[in-house]
Amino acid sequence: MSAIEQMYQQVIMDHAREAHGRGLVDLGLPSVGESHQVNTTCGDEVRLRVALDGNTVKSISWEGQGCSISQASISMLTELIEGEDLEMADETIEAFKALMQAKGEGIDEQREDMLGDATAFVGVGKYPARIKCALLGWMALKDAIIQAQKGAPA
Repeated sequence: MSAIEQMYQQVIMDHAREAHGRGLVDLGLPSVGESHQVNTTCGDEVRLRVALDGNTVKSISWEGQGCSISQASISMLTELIEGEDLEMADETIEAFKALMQAKGEGIDEQREDMLGDATAFVGVGKYPARIKCALLGWMALKDAIIQAQKGAPA
């Protein structure tokens, strides 16, 4: 294993152990969405809640269980997306999806910069069965944002 692969593995393990956003929170904001996603292949699951304040992702909280890849990925998305506007959140989600589809080859530098620590998942793209683990929380986030927007006052 190369030094860079070891570093990436360490970043993933650190996020899996000290997960950001773990524990569902109710902020009482009018625009809250929640999504429950399950990876039927391996049993990983997440219930993710997002609160919007206008066009901003005010809060992301979640609870779930699964492998270190799924748990670390959710932790990283929480760190990356919380406090961002919806346009940036969508761009970040798309950048992570592109990373997973790159089959371990990486993505352009601008998207890498956007993803920060989440670029540690670059090697996951080589293992199709693990891609679902890494994407689980991101799909829950996308769905929860849609649910929150449906509940937003007009």
